[in-house]
Amino acid sequence: MKRFLPLALLAIPAALVAAPAANWANRVVMSPIGGHYMGNPAAPTKLVEYVSYTCSHCAHFVGEASAPLKAQYVKGGKVGVEVRNAVRDKYDLTAALLARCGGPARFMGNHEALFANQTPWMDKIESYDGGAAKPTDQIAALKDIGQKTGLYALMTKRGFTPAQLDACIASPQSMKQILAMTDEAWNKVKITGTPGFTVNGTLVQGSSWAILQAALPAAAR
Repeated sequence: MKRFLPLALLAIPAALVAAPAANWANRVVMSPIGGHYMGNPAAPTKLVEYVSYTCSHCAHFVGEASAPLKAQYVKGGKVGVEVRNAVRDKYDLTAALLARCGGPARFMGNHEALFANQTPWMDKIESYDGGAAKPTDQIAALKDIGQKTGLYALMTKRGFTPAQLDACIASPQSMKQILAMTDEAWNKVKITGTPGFTVNGTLVQGSSWAILQAALPAAAR
């Protein structure tokens, strides 16, 4: 006669079933200063990137480094990456305000899209500068830049309406945070250019992915 084990003995204890590993690259929150932090809040290595959206070196860095940073360092929880602004001009400020549209959940996608499409909208800046008279009010001037350099068109493709983009440009909180991060970058951390980096609070001398990767602790991978 066949004997059957009680169902209770056949059940696998929940503690023995391996839960899927968290992908920390999917977690993005706003930091106290207004930067965007991606990764495990308890990550032993904290990387801060200071960027300018009108910086070609930044565009090259983001294009080269974003994928390996996420896959090899952030995903597993050993490195947290925070993006902060180091604004250089009014065009950079416009892009920085637009990057924040949609909140932290949309930031990294906006950030990467602005850099991936930097050449088309930067190419329009020279003709914009030589064009008609510009608004004198700051917010109106930034909206005008967004509308006439292709930045609004880019963000519209990402699903934002003109009214939403106008609201992002006009946000006093975003403006305050971006200017605070800019002051921190140039006057307190004293980066020498963009992109600039700190690893666990120590300024990295250099701006390439190769230099930054060498500055990350071996155990961070």
